Amino acid sequence: MRVRFVAGNWKMNTNRAQARALAEAIVAGAGAIPETVRLAIMPPFVYLEAVREVLGNGRVALGAQDVYSEPEGAYTGEVSAAMLVDVGCRYVIVGHSERRHILKEDDALVNRKLRAALAAGLDPILCIGETLDERERGLTLSVCERHVRSGLSGVGPDQMARVTIAYEPVWAIGTGRTATPEQAQEVHAEVRSILRTIYGQPIASAVCIQYGGSVKPENAGELMSQPDVDGALVGGASLKADSFLAIARAASRRSA
Repeated sequence: MRVRFVAGNWKMNTNRAQARALAEAIVAGAGAIPETVRLAIMPPFVYLEAVREVLGNGRVALGAQDVYSEPEGAYTGEVSAAMLVDVGCRYVIVGHSERRHILKEDDALVNRKLRAALAAGLDPILCIGETLDERERGLTLSVCERHVRSGLSGVGPDQMARVTIAYEPVWAIGTGRTATPEQAQEVHAEVRSILRTIYGQPIASAVCIQYGGSVKPENAGELMSQPDVDGALVGGASLKADSFLAIARAASRRSA
């Protein structure tokens, strides 16, 4: 059975006290979530160490929202994969749509970031997904295929056990709009089919594919009832411990 994985992307939110309090509340409730569900939270860079102090080596893992593609050097403002490992991160998000579309990161840079993360010992979450215009033009599956193939270029079969893919339709991120369970399943199934052509059936069947895009307790259960939806990358709802934990409980019911 595939792992269920719920991760919270806090984006550019919280101050230090709020980050610690939110982490404490999530840790307090995480013990009630079955071990079949992996949990992680991704605070802003500047609060990683503060949140790490709260998490310790417990149930909830630490992740980062981004990473740079080079190991070190004159890259003002950037953070390397080794630095993230040094402060206790296990996971890192790469290719989030807000970085692709607002900060203009291209497919090649996303791939370099993913490979840098793997080389340093981080487990990357590769984000893919189409814009509203691309969906309306019938390009959803081709865009997602491009993101998968380019993002995983140069990634070997032995590394895929450490890679999570998150399908996040851009038109559903922070908008309150959510893909229907059927829309999510269609893309997730296609992604698994693409993985099958690249890596073969056993690896494709084992890769965790999350859904992201206005996930909340009210829709999480229905989304994760789909056969190829293995968890959630949660944005706004991860800023409230009760909401995040409710989504994690929905994932645990899916794994039962």
